[in-house]
Amino acid sequence: MSSPLPGTSDPSVPSRPALSVVPSPPVTTGSGDDVTPERSADVVPLIDISRLRAGSEERERFLTELRTAAHEIGFFAVVGHGIPVEVTEAVLAAARDFFDLPLAERLAIENVRSPHFRGYSRVGTERTAGAADLREQLDLGPERPARQVGAGDPPYLRLIGPNQWPQGVPSLRPAVVRWVAEADRVSREVLRALAAALGQGEDYFDRWFDEEATVSLKVVHYPGGDTASTTRQGVGPHKDYGYLAFVLQDDIGGLQVEARPGHWVEVPPVPGAVVFNIGELLEIATGGYLRATVHRVVGPPPGVDRYSVPFFLGPRLDAVVEPIVLPPELAARAAGVAQDPDNPLLAAYGEKSLIGWLRSHPRVARRWWSDVLAAHPELPQPGAEPATEERP
Repeated sequence: MSSPLPGTSDPSVPSRPALSVVPSPPVTTGSGDDVTPERSADVVPLIDISRLRAGSEERERFLTELRTAAHEIGFFAVVGHGIPVEVTEAVLAAARDFFDLPLAERLAIENVRSPHFRGYSRVGTERTAGAADLREQLDLGPERPARQVGAGDPPYLRLIGPNQWPQGVPSLRPAVVRWVAEADRVSREVLRALAAALGQGEDYFDRWFDEEATVSLKVVHYPGGDTASTTRQGVGPHKDYGYLAFVLQDDIGGLQVEARPGHWVEVPPVPGAVVFNIGELLEIATGGYLRATVHRVVGPPPGVDRYSVPFFLGPRLDAVVEPIVLPPELAARAAGVAQDPDNPLLAAYGEKSLIGWLRSHPRVARRWWSDVLAAHPELPQPGAEPATEERP
């Protein structure tokens, strides 16, 4: 059975059918936003993925719970995934060691040195929802040679290339490689479960996830907030544009889900669990039956540091999402794909991915993508570089 997230019990709020879940307690964001547990739909359930391989009756109950969670809120915490504890501990330890390096060593692999948006981003240089994020991070992806791109090739192929690794933390690369192998395995298992829950064969999505799939991850540090600061935007409100994303959190909270417009629900850390969310490609594929939910991270208070490792399950860059023929009872509940002029949902993954990178990292866009931006004025244009911005 699914279980309530520890530390969030409130017996006054009923559970949803087929989901034994409870809401999170109210939290204060420091921004005046409404964070509420008012409705039973405003919850993030805890689901045991090992039940997918249980007997037929238990499997069907599990698929019902997974489908309900993915449809109603688009977020769910997963246990029973089989990721060894030593793998999660190693990647978080290596993350702390990396961010403890002197700034000069981190800047030696700054992402502005990479046309593929790989490497270190200092605090305030990534932007989400038009504002600077108060976090530093290391962006990593598939370790591949840079693609030679011709005049007639799609620009998104230039995203393919090698990572940048720090010399001062030799433990980071092997820890990340082990973590990616486990994260890829578990996320594909969840994707297979979702395919079955939608009335398809488990292998429905497999054709887009060969050796050219574009899985990626971030190694993230949220430093404690400044008491004089008017914002605590660790990362601003956004959706993820692949199929699935999930995050390994430390024991410091801050992840929040917009369960309803203007109503934010806290996702508390649970030992041994990873938190999944639906990406935009699944919203497109299901005609809005599954929802890519807006989420954010509220930065920690002064004197507290938060670390996390989000992982993104993306398909081949040339993938184009096709509509799923849903069972009639599910199709009748598909609300349609969200229409947001500031964040159009695109079926062509490579195009959507490129737009996301250009919008989030204007310094990299200005340095390496000026020719593509000039040829494609419909892409996000970064504008002039601020005179006060540090340069590598």
